[in-house]
Amino acid sequence: MGLVLCKADPDAGIQGDLALIGLAVMGQNLILNMDDHGYTVVAYNRTVEKVDAFLDNEAKGTKVVGAKSLKDMVSKLKKPRKVMMLVKAGTAVDSFIEQLLPLLEKGDIIIDGGNSEYQDTQRRCKELEKKGILYVGTGVSGGEEGARYGPSLMPGGHPDAWPHIKSIFQDISAKADGEPCCDWVGEDGAGHFVKMVHNGIEYGDMQLICEAYHLMRDALGMDPDSMSKVFEEWNKGELDSFLIEITEKILKFRDEDGKHLVEKIRDAAGQKGTGKWTAVAALEYGIPVTLIGESVFARCLSALKEERVNASKLLKGPDATFTENTQEYVEHIRKALYASKIVSYAQGFMLLREAAKVYKWNLNFGGIALMWRGGCIIRSVFLGNIKRAFDNNPELSNLLLDDFFRAAIESCQNSWRKVISLAVTMGIPTPAFSTALAFFDGFRSERLPANLIQAQRDYFGAHTYELLSDPGKFVHTNWTGKGGRTAATTYQA
Repeated sequence: MGLVLCKADPDAGIQGDLALIGLAVMGQNLILNMDDHGYTVVAYNRTVEKVDAFLDNEAKGTKVVGAKSLKDMVSKLKKPRKVMMLVKAGTAVDSFIEQLLPLLEKGDIIIDGGNSEYQDTQRRCKELEKKGILYVGTGVSGGEEGARYGPSLMPGGHPDAWPHIKSIFQDISAKADGEPCCDWVGEDGAGHFVKMVHNGIEYGDMQLICEAYHLMRDALGMDPDSMSKVFEEWNKGELDSFLIEITEKILKFRDEDGKHLVEKIRDAAGQKGTGKWTAVAALEYGIPVTLIGESVFARCLSALKEERVNASKLLKGPDATFTENTQEYVEHIRKALYASKIVSYAQGFMLLREAAKVYKWNLNFGGIALMWRGGCIIRSVFLGNIKRAFDNNPELSNLLLDDFFRAAIESCQNSWRKVISLAVTMGIPTPAFSTALAFFDGFRSERLPANLIQAQRDYFGAHTYELLSDPGKFVHTNWTGKGGRTAATTYQA
């Protein structure tokens, strides 16, 4: 599939500014977005009939130009040629790169706008640099509407490519306070890594909202219309965001029979892998991104629908009834959601900071928050507070230590604990709320019980430990008097 952006030059014929491969909805909408901003797009699709259909329908009356082959598409681009792909991640990307290479020259640019794994992007950057091709992996967020009217774009890769694509990307991106929700992220896989973390945070936001809904429905006994009004009010304050906004609309939506559609939908969530990738990266780099991990596992548990139905008939939970004031608890739930959301983003930025250290990426954390403020799925007022936190202190190690977020957590903490206590008493699972509070309590603890873990490891495996009085020096104790003095090698997996 493919698209090409161009500006018409009457003196030199068609001279495309950018080519984008892929005529699915996202690709079509990005083309039309680019056309709106004065770029002529040359569209190519692996199934060439889709090109003609697009030109005859959605792109009718525009400056979009079709291409019958990759060779035809490339011939309509000015130098350096810029080819953007919006195809399925994995082998499809590698296949198109292989087909494009004989048609391109040194200094030309290939852009992957799909949800590729950042490690694939790193590999492709290195391989293509040897051939003189500048490779860019860019996150694109915002769904169909974002692609059409302004997405959040997170480009990274070969830095020499940025001056050639900057104006196009920033022109078509969403704007927040007049600033484009797009800037250069960093080298090789940085753009796709940032998009991966964005998607992981998206998983967390969705799970937190669903737990708030679950509590209001099953603990407080509220109906969808009442809950819709709650989310409408929440969207006027600190929780103002795209996901809260659409939740309000979903809850009040009625099917053709007049009944609420949301209650007819099967409670088994799907996923495409980016949340899982975030959790895997967190484990790989030793960063406790627990809320995103629990959000992924919550979807996995939801998928066990038949097993859960059977278990519900055999496993008894508590027989408790909610007797508190409903409106008071709605406010407690709002505060629990807000506090948990702060923890989720704090964990996400911890992972970004660690990856930046590992790969020597010069990530602008405030700039990333700005990129997410408009166009993308997690766009919210909240991100403006994150940008200000990093503007105030670019070396901030954790969002929880920022004055604004520290005060916010303090104001929400009692409600947060009340809500989780209620959930436990009522037998309602709140994995994201609960793990967020557990992380907060762990992070603020001067001492954790890991001293006992280290003693246990040394007892059964001679793995050594450090003393509080002499950190950095690893020692072994013969705990039983029967073991030897030889210790195992000390290392971090």
